Parts: sequence; structure tokens; C-alpha cells
Amino acid sequence: MALPIYLAACAVPDGGLFRAARFRDVHVYQGFATAVFDGHVPYRDFFVEYPPGAFAVFLPPRLLGSSHYNAAFKTLMALCGIATLLLVAFLLVRLCASTRRVWAAVLLVGLSPLALGPISLNTYDAWPALLTLAALALLVAGRPVTAFALLGAGFAAKVYPVVLLPPALVFVWRTGGRAAAQRALVSFAGVCAFFVVPFLVLAPHGLLESFRAQAARSLQVESLGGAALAVADRLGVYSATVVHRTEPAISYDLAGTLPRVLAGLSSAAQLAAVATVAWFYLRGRDDPRRLAVSFAAAVAGFLVFTRFFSPQYMVWLIPLVVFLGPVAWMLTTAALVLAQIWFFHYGHVFALGGYVWLVLFRDVLVALLFVVALRALRGRTAEDQDAVLLEHQSPLRVSS
Repeated sequence: MALPIYLAACAVPDGGLFRAARFRDVHVYQGFATAVFDGHVPYRDFFVEYPPGAFAVFLPPRLLGSSHYNAAFKTLMALCGIATLLLVAFLLVRLCASTRRVWAAVLLVGLSPLALGPISLNTYDAWPALLTLAALALLVAGRPVTAFALLGAGFAAKVYPVVLLPPALVFVWRTGGRAAAQRALVSFAGVCAFFVVPFLVLAPHGLLESFRAQAARSLQVESLGGAALAVADRLGVYSATVVHRTEPAISYDLAGTLPRVLAGLSSAAQLAAVATVAWFYLRGRDDPRRLAVSFAAAVAGFLVFTRFFSPQYMVWLIPLVVFLGPVAWMLTTAALVLAQIWFFHYGHVFALGGYVWLVLFRDVLVALLFVVALRALRGRTAEDQDAVLLEHQSPLRVSS
């Protein structure tokens, strides 16, 4: 029953399934795919701000022709969503969740396109989100080598799954031993190399420039620090300046000394958040439920302190917050709805209009979500954290 609900939810928003309207970057993806089909090499013949693994979903829709690319791409993302929904159900059953818990979680994921709006199918973020959830499912099922291979594919597609390596590695080391952890890391590195090395050989400068463009982004208006400065501008206590950059990557950044300082602090906070999640996980038990919670916490911490927080990044969190409790679900839903409201008023956000308040509220909600996930990870009971998954799981022995 959840699958028809999900498909219906995908069809409702503007630009949703079965609708022709385009939003976000689908036309950009089509341009890249067309260039490749015309014989051009990414990163060498044209600039690409996305990692090489993204082409795994950019190219297949082009096989149906230019006129059908938009519909084919959205269908592909809907299929990723269906697979994600099935994996959520599988994981919760595997973790001995109650029937009520399973249904509540799958309905949360199934209805999420309504809260997220047109972004849900018009960006490729459902692809890395599926890969990370599939990696978690394989870890729980005792298949670490394949799990780390999927984490490598996720890293090659969107980079952020790298923050999941520390808890995943601890889990494999403790449950399978050092040899299993080494094999898993080799698998991760091998898949990364599969996607990256060909372009590193054909277009080393262009590939490095792509990664540099992403890593060197300034503080963007939608980040926590950027939104705080934008609100300060609205209150008259700070004068913010937004700069529209079109090269090498498109962004709307805050210019000035204070934004540069906050950008550096944001990156430091990201590292600290990921390290904190790894430390909390290391100090506790190695049951699969805590591993799932650590995945949610790591992604939430990475997002809340990022310099560039586009609305579609919330897709990464949706299938992971189901392992937390109702408080986390409500925070996530509210954040999705807020992002959808100002999605249609991007111009006002970049002009530092009143919608920057909604951006700040969204970021604060994600920060609260990170705190909720950390508290759960510190070992409190499921009831204390609004979670109903069983606390006492038998440790899994991981095979290679």
C-alpha cells in the first residue's frame, strides 16, 4: 500500500511525476548527457561541478531521446525512491521494529514528496541517498565489502557519504575483525577509483577544478551562518552583501570578512560534528540500531554546518531519520515544508527579503535534529529518544 501512496505523492507537486514542468537542475543534467552523447569528455571539454559518479544517473535518461529526458529522469528518481522505501521497511523489520513502527516509517518516507515539493524528483539526490541506505542494509545483513562498495559509489556521486565511513568502519572492525575492515576499505577505494581515475587520466585539471570549486565555496545564503547574517541584515545589526557567482560553480555567497570567518568556522564545525558522531559510536555498543542512528547523526551534522545547504540536500536525511523517533520525524517534516515554501521565492531569499527567516528556521530545525540524533547515539533508551526499536540486539558477526 505504501508504494501507491509514494507514487501519488510524487505526482502531486508542481514538476512532479507525469508533469512536464522543470525545476532545479534537470536541464543542466540533460545538457551534460547530450554533450557526452555528442562525443565530448566531461571535465575536459566542458566544466562539471558534480562528481563523476553523478553521470550514472545523468546519462541513462538520454537513451530515450532529448524530448523525453525530463520524464525519464523523474521516473528514474521515482524508482530510486521506491527502492529506498523497500529498504526502509527491510531494515526496520531486520532491526525488530514493531509493525506500527514499520508502517509509520514507510508512510513518512512515502509522503515525503508532498512536504519536499518539486525538488524530490528534479534533482539527483535520491540516487546517493539510496546508495547510502543500501550500504547500511548490507552492513546490517553482514556484507561489509559490498556495503563499502556502495558507500564508494555514493561518495563518487555526491561526496557526503564519506562522513559515514568512521562509524561503518568501527562497526565492521568490531564485528568482523581487522581483516574484514581492511577488505571493506579496499572495496570503497576500488569503487571510488573506478569512477574517478578515468577522468583523472583524461582530464586531470578539469576534474581537480571541479572538486576545488565545491570545496572552496564561500558562505552561501542558505547555510546556517549565512542565514543568520541575512536575518541580522533584516534586523539592521549587520550589513550583508550577496555576490552572485557563475564561475566555476553557480552560487549566491555572502561577501566580507565576517562571512569568510564563519565559513572557516563552519568547516571546522563539520569536522567536529563527524568526529563527535564517530566518538559517541565508538564508546557504545555495536548493535545495528546504533549504527543506523549514527548514520542519521553524521549526515545531520554534516548538513547543519555546511557552507552550502540547498533544499534538495534534505533528501539525504529522509530515509535515515526513520531510525530516530517521532520528535526527529516532526523536525524533519517541518524543515521540508519550510524549504518548499521559500523554494518558490529564491529571488527574495538572495535579495535578503523576509523569506530568509524561513531559511534560518529550517537550519535551526536541522541543528535540533542533530542534537536529537546525538542524544540517541549516547546510549539513552529508545523511550527517552522517542524511538521504539529494541535496545537489546544480538551482535552480528560480519562475513566477508
